[in-house]
Amino acid sequence: MSRTPKVVVVMPAYNAGRTLRLTYEELPKDSVSLVILVDDGSTDATLEIARELNVEIFVHNRNYGYGANQKTCYTEALRAGADIVVMVHPDYQYDPTLLPQIIEPITKDAADLVLGSRLMTGAAVRQGMPWWKFLGNRALSWLENQVLGLSLSEFHTGYRAFRREVLETVNFQMNSDGFVFDQEIIAQVVAARYRIAEVAVPVRYFPEASSASFWASVGYGLRILLLLARFALHRAGLRRSRRFDSLHARYSRLGPGDARPR
Repeated sequence: MSRTPKVVVVMPAYNAGRTLRLTYEELPKDSVSLVILVDDGSTDATLEIARELNVEIFVHNRNYGYGANQKTCYTEALRAGADIVVMVHPDYQYDPTLLPQIIEPITKDAADLVLGSRLMTGAAVRQGMPWWKFLGNRALSWLENQVLGLSLSEFHTGYRAFRREVLETVNFQMNSDGFVFDQEIIAQVVAARYRIAEVAVPVRYFPEASSASFWASVGYGLRILLLLARFALHRAGLRRSRRFDSLHARYSRLGPGDARPR
């Protein structure tokens, strides 16, 4: 990029009151132009704490889901004029101080989407990732690489940075309101032929950090398999899906629910 990019951090929040302040305080403020927090119907002190911080807040009128939260995050970041949008979970599971490294491949025009991978170093289990989650992550990532034609170490990270053009092009509003949104948008990025890079990030597991249960993870895995089948059929021309078609106009409407600035 020829000029200093406007970097907007988006935080999809749901009951993140215990970790939000810590996450925000460790963001490298000299690298960030704006922080947007979207509260997805939290029932704890998330909103009260957010109002004490220098963040722009949007509120869903009920809990719509992780994917629905991201839809509002990205819509509002684009409206705010972001050149680069970085998703940072406010549960402190991903290291906020690594943001400059996460955006570097984009600022150097080496990538359009950057994923913070917990599995690049091979130390995930030693750092606290449950073994069943590690094995499931590895197995699904291998399969996703085969179907999508990639060679990534991990697909299931919540730490990611997007070039503005990517979010203006992919049809993310058609994606799931649930956790599989993360995989759907990667498939859309592949379909649109954008470049993907990875940056190693450490694993953090502790009681306050959000983590899906075993059976929730099984359901998530099954939804990924369905997504991969749909993508394969679309790419083969056997069953086209608008979800994987690129957009030619910017979004102008709000995300899900009654999200408004607060």
